[in-house]
Amino acid sequence: MTQAQIRRRQLVLGGGALGLSALASPPVVGQARPFAGQTLNGAAFQSTFHEYLRPFFPEFEERTGAKVNFNTQAFPVYNQRTDLELSTRGSALDVINVTFIYSGRWIGAGWLTNLSEFVNDGNRTDPAWDATDFVSGTQSAMQDARGNTYGFAWEAGAMLMAAARADLLDRAGKAMPTTFDELIAACDAVQGRDNMAAFVADGLHHWNWIPYLMGMGGKVFRDPPENLTPMLATPEAIRSAQWYADLLSKYGPSGVLSFSDDQAMRTQIAGRANFRTQAVTWLVPLAKHEDSTVKNTVRYALMPAGPQGNYPGSNSHGLGIPVGSRRKELAWEFIKWALSKEMLNRIVAERSYPSVCRRSVITGDAFRTGMTLNGQDVASLYLQVLELGGRSGYMKYRTVPVFPQVGDTINRGIARIATRQQDAQASMRQAQQDAIQVLQRAGVTLDAN
Repeated sequence: MTQAQIRRRQLVLGGGALGLSALASPPVVGQARPFAGQTLNGAAFQSTFHEYLRPFFPEFEERTGAKVNFNTQAFPVYNQRTDLELSTRGSALDVINVTFIYSGRWIGAGWLTNLSEFVNDGNRTDPAWDATDFVSGTQSAMQDARGNTYGFAWEAGAMLMAAARADLLDRAGKAMPTTFDELIAACDAVQGRDNMAAFVADGLHHWNWIPYLMGMGGKVFRDPPENLTPMLATPEAIRSAQWYADLLSKYGPSGVLSFSDDQAMRTQIAGRANFRTQAVTWLVPLAKHEDSTVKNTVRYALMPAGPQGNYPGSNSHGLGIPVGSRRKELAWEFIKWALSKEMLNRIVAERSYPSVCRRSVITGDAFRTGMTLNGQDVASLYLQVLELGGRSGYMKYRTVPVFPQVGDTINRGIARIATRQQDAQASMRQAQQDAIQVLQRAGVTLDAN
């Protein structure tokens, strides 16, 4: 192994390690511990799903003999490291998270293994595992144009709104906001009460801001996936960017512009911030986490609608196998085990995991019971968002191969406004030009105007 390969391996496996015991599905008939002596290297971004799965890892070790080294990092760190590793077709990783915004890039570049070959092989996959049980909308980002599958979804990210301290809304005579204007009015009513910020978000503006952009009539691209001309300097985009940057700077806690997903969640859990609009996975812990101080005051709702409609974020992340992996059979055993009906039902029953992608689990009693949070039927809200995104296809912008690069320009644009480095018009015009350059370097044909 060359020094460069060693450094790359250390880069991928070195940060945020989560030591996992051996994991797998039942051994092949006639064999005992078929993967004894092997080590599976995996990586993903930080998520409650992986935390909930961890207590079951010893079962996988006992049944297969394999050891698993699974690392989790912050969302941007994970994506950067994994994109680098995949681009070299390296063998440092065997199972990875297929990130929604990178799925088009990773699949289109041929960096992921075609899992349809495993699914359709009766010697590798029992038909009872039932690949068709995954909700089609959650799998669309995991497939190529020919229908081949490169990942299976473990999370459907349906964006909702949660108020950690809804009791403060009640005292102020305010209901959960249903429009952008009502959200601002509610933030004004609770800002600073009990030393609490009215709003919190993580720094992934290209996920958090876009529903507000669309709600004000803006868009990221002209007509994705066919026409990827960026639309970041339109009057609608400039107005929305200023509105969202003000929401962060005026109502957010100190340091909010650098918050990770986990930091934003823990700020709400501690009762230091009230509103957040984010994927349900990050909101359920307000009612469930053992450290939560707001279990009895949290309230959930659909995210507010703008004057041009309601466009809550809806995405999915999956588990896949890098094409360079030397342990593909073991990696597939891990995916089958982690995303089996049995395992997902256990996680739902024991931990009330809120973002499952198997239809049989979503419609089960355990899921609905687990998603009754502080007396509220959050399961129905979750389904509403998935159905809303599936009907109109407004999330298409996010799975085009060039979106991660364009998303970076969006992140910088919103940050410049919120930190008052530039006004909204100047910042978004710069974001537009940066996006155009990124797209042209990628060989994308753009409109003249």
